[in-house]
Amino acid sequence: MAMGRIFIGVGGWTFEPWRGTYYPEKLTQKRELEHMGSTMTGVEVNGTFYGSQKPESFRKWHDEVPADFMFTLKGTRYATNKKVLADASESVLRFTASGIVELKDKLGPINWQLAATKKFDPADFGAFLNLLPATQDNKTLRHAVEARHESFANAEAVALARETGVALITGADADYSVIADPTADFVYLRLQGTSEDNEKGYSEKALDAWADRIVTYARGGVPTDLPSFAPAPAETPRDVFAFVISGFKEKNPAAAMALIERVKKLTS
Repeated sequence: MAMGRIFIGVGGWTFEPWRGTYYPEKLTQKRELEHMGSTMTGVEVNGTFYGSQKPESFRKWHDEVPADFMFTLKGTRYATNKKVLADASESVLRFTASGIVELKDKLGPINWQLAATKKFDPADFGAFLNLLPATQDNKTLRHAVEARHESFANAEAVALARETGVALITGADADYSVIADPTADFVYLRLQGTSEDNEKGYSEKALDAWADRIVTYARGGVPTDLPSFAPAPAETPRDVFAFVISGFKEKNPAAAMALIERVKKLTS
C-alpha cells in the first residue's frame, strides 16, 4: 500500500536531563545532534522562534544527520505574535530568507505557532495564510500553523487552510483543541502528553494508538478517534511529521523511539 514518509522525533536536542538517560554520559555536547540523528528521524527546532540563526548553523546541522532526517523549524515570534497577522509579511519573509534553505532536502515544514490567546478571525487568518511564501531561493517551502485557541476548531478554519495547502497542526494530549483534519499534502503532529509515571512517557496502549494514527495518516486516511471538523479529503499518501513535545520532557526521547519501533512493525 502506498504511503508517505514518516518522521518522528522530539523538540530540540539540548536538554541536560537527557544526559545519561538518552545521551551517553561521555558524549560531548557538540555530538548530541549527531546522536539524535542515529536514533530518530526528525527534530523540531524551537530556538528559531526566539531568534535568528546564521546560515552556517543550518549548513552545520544539515551535515550532522543522515539523509533521511528532517528538521522542522518554528517560525519567528515576530510574525505570529502580531495583533494583526495580516501585517506579518515583513517578518515572515525575513525569516524565510535567513538561511533556512541551507538545510536543503532536510528542511521540513515551518511551524507558525500562534499565541494560545489568538482567536480565529477568518479574514485575518486567511490573509496570513496567503502571505506565506511557496518558495525561497527556488526551494519549495511547506508551512503549518499551530492554532491553539479553541475558536479554530471549525470547518471554516479547515477550509481556509486547505485552500492554501497549509497544514493545521494536530496538537494532542494538552489543554488545546485537537484538529485532526488534514489540510495539506503532509500532516504535522505535536504529542504533548508524556508523564513521569510511564517508563516510555506514554502507556503501551497510548503508544500503540498513536502509531496506528500516524500510519493511517501516511496512507491517506484520517483517524476516526480524533475530532475532525470538515469532510475528509480524498485519500492520498501524505508525509507525517510527529514530535513528542512538552509533557514530562525527560521521557520524550523514549516515547519517540518507541513510536518509531511501532511504526516500523506496522509498515514492514
